[in-house]
Amino acid sequence: MRKIDISLRKVSLFLIASLLLVGCQDMDHPDLGNYPIDENPPGGPLKFYVPFDGETENELYNAVDYIRAKFPTENGFNQVDGVSGKAVQGVLDAKINYAKPNDWASTVSSFTIAFWEKHDGQTQNGGNPGAENIFSIPSSNGHWSGATLFLLFDQYSGSSTAAAIKLVMVDADMSDTWVTWEGANSIEGVLDNQWHHFAFVYDENTSGLTMYIDGNFIETKTWGTHGGLTLDDSKVTGCRIGNGPQAQNSSGNNWLASNWKGALDQFRLYNIALTAAEVQDLFVNNK
Repeated sequence: MRKIDISLRKVSLFLIASLLLVGCQDMDHPDLGNYPIDENPPGGPLKFYVPFDGETENELYNAVDYIRAKFPTENGFNQVDGVSGKAVQGVLDAKINYAKPNDWASTVSSFTIAFWEKHDGQTQNGGNPGAENIFSIPSSNGHWSGATLFLLFDQYSGSSTAAAIKLVMVDADMSDTWVTWEGANSIEGVLDNQWHHFAFVYDENTSGLTMYIDGNFIETKTWGTHGGLTLDDSKVTGCRIGNGPQAQNSSGNNWLASNWKGALDQFRLYNIALTAAEVQDLFVNNK
């Protein structure tokens, strides 16, 4: 197995200061206490990792990326208990926003997106069921979505705990694809107010996107013979956890802005296709 396991340790304030000066110049940083870092080697496959484990009164620290100490510019979510340490709970029309997902977009060809989610009942509970975005990477590329990649869960009327799942990828040449599990193929049981682990693995060698839930293989769907994903990093304008790529409209029902109302934990972006065994390890060890 590749050495991608995350092992956290405490470091001194002196090392914290050095890390922040060298690795992250996006914004003024809040004061920190002891700061846990990641043994993912420089240039390693795990490009962006937010465990939401900070336990301070500063909401920005609580959602810091552990790979390059990248702080969000805003965090409107609440902190709750997670599968490992702390997690975040979505708040209506709020989001967690970062300047960029580090160098993920400039290095990606294959990828893995992994996270834990917990949601009680249908997305957008109440009188206006509909899509809720797990995350998005907004872009100025001119695509109609305003994104280069986004993932959403959508309501499914056939069951209170089932969700349609839709991932959209937009290449630098503006070719795009929807990879979906919807309608009768919606995924049962993922909105049952229990923690579930998701991994979406795109392999450039097969042009296939595989979904795993709780460490189990669900299905692989292909993007024709597309091959490696090529994103225009120069046009990436952010990275949003729990929110879509667009702004909310005055009516409050823009599905490309709608945020995740459930909980999220251990959000990861890799620039490789993890193996089934590596995905299973993330699930078994609550990563």
